[in-house]
Amino acid sequence: MTTKVSVAPSARRLTRSLRDIGYSFESAIADLVDNSIAAGATKVQISIVFDGKASTISLIDNGNGMVGSEIDEAMRFGSRRTYKNGELGRYGLGLKTATLSQAKRLEVVSLAEGAETPVARTLDLDFINDTDRWEVLDTSEEAETAEALELLQAEHGTVIIWKKLDRLLPIKSPEGGWARRRIEGLSEKLNAHLSMVFHRFIEGIDGQKVTIEVNDEELEPWDPFIRYEAETHDLGVDEFEIEHDGQTGKIRLHRFLLPTREDFSSKESFESAAGPDRWNKQQGIYIYRANRLVQWGGWAGIRTIDEHTKLARCALEFGTDLDEAFNINVAKMRVSLPAQLKKMLTRPVDELCIEANAAYRRSVRRAMETSEEEVIKDAPAMGSSESGATIGLAIKTAAARTGNYDALKAITKLLRDEMPEVADHLGL
Repeated sequence: MTTKVSVAPSARRLTRSLRDIGYSFESAIADLVDNSIAAGATKVQISIVFDGKASTISLIDNGNGMVGSEIDEAMRFGSRRTYKNGELGRYGLGLKTATLSQAKRLEVVSLAEGAETPVARTLDLDFINDTDRWEVLDTSEEAETAEALELLQAEHGTVIIWKKLDRLLPIKSPEGGWARRRIEGLSEKLNAHLSMVFHRFIEGIDGQKVTIEVNDEELEPWDPFIRYEAETHDLGVDEFEIEHDGQTGKIRLHRFLLPTREDFSSKESFESAAGPDRWNKQQGIYIYRANRLVQWGGWAGIRTIDEHTKLARCALEFGTDLDEAFNINVAKMRVSLPAQLKKMLTRPVDELCIEANAAYRRSVRRAMETSEEEVIKDAPAMGSSESGATIGLAIKTAAARTGNYDALKAITKLLRDEMPEVADHLGL
C-alpha cells in the first residue's frame, strides 16, 4: 500500500536561502510599495533611521489595511491568495523575501478600514532559527504595536518595520561613523529608483495617483521619455498580439526620440534626463507591467547599446495576464521577452535607432562647427611662444574635430589654475 510521507522543507534552512533571492535595497523597498499600491494606498511614507544596532526602516501607507486572516496570509511564504488581473503582486513572496534580503526581523501592524483595533504579526529570523518552524508571532497586544499605530495617522492602513538590519549594517562597529553614513546614504539612490519605477503612479497616469515620501521628502516622477521637453519626438504607438498557453495577449510599444543636448530647455534638464544609470545605459526598452516599471536600459537582446543611439527610448507595456509569457522573476526586476515578440519588435526598434543615430550625428556636426569657429576666434590671442601657440592651436583643433572641446575647456581651466605658465605657453 502506498503511504504519504511529509517532506516539508526546513524553515531554518529555506529562509536562509531565500535571503539571497536577488534583491537590492532599492528593489526590496519597491516590492513593499507594490503591496501598498495594491491595497489602494494614495500615500506611502518611508523612513530610514540610523540608531546603531537599533536602526530601522519603516513604510507606512493609508491603504485598506488587513484583518487577522488577511495579515496571516500576507505573512505566509507563498501566499494562497489569488491576484486579480492588474494587481502588482505575483508570487506571494515579496513582503517576506524583500525583508529578509535586508533584515532579520519584520513587524507588520495593520488597521483595516472600519476596524476598531489593529492586528500585528512579527516574522523573526532568529526565532525561526531556534525553532525551525514556519511560525510568526502575534504581537497585537504588545506595546510596540501601539507605538507603530501612532505612526499611521490615518483611519486605516499598514505599518511595516524592518529591524535587525544585518545586511545593511557592518558586522564590526555598527554604531560607528561608517555605519551611519551607509544607512543615511541609502535614501539618495532609493529616491532615484522609486521616482523612476513608480513614475506613472506618482504622475497619476490611469487614475491611481500615489504620493511617495522618503524621510519626509516627497518624490518627483522621473519620466524616462522626457515628454515635458518641447523637442522630444513622440513616434507613436504600435500594438502587437502574442499567444501563450492558448490565450492571446496585447502589448503596446510607444517610441520616443529624445532631444540632443543643445535642444534641451536647460543644462539641468539635460542632466536630469540622463537618468540614474546615465545616458548610454538608460537607452533602450522600458518594460512596464501594469504601469509599474520592471526593467529598463538595453535592448533586450534585439540589438546592442551604442553611443550613437543613446537618444532612443521606448515603453513596452503588458498586463499581468501575460506574466507567464514574460517569465517575470520574484523580485519583479527582470523579464524575458518572448521569442515571437522579439521578432515583431525588430523593425520598429531598428527604425527608432536609425533616427536616433541621425540626430546624434547632426548634433556632433553642429558642435564641431561651433567649436572650430571658437578656435579660429581664439587663434590671435595665442601666447608669445610661436611653437607653443602652434601646439595649442593643434590641440584645440583636434578637440573640436573629435567632439571633445568641452573636455578641453575643463583641462584648460585646470592648467590656468595650477600651471598658468604652461597654459600661457600653449596659448590656452
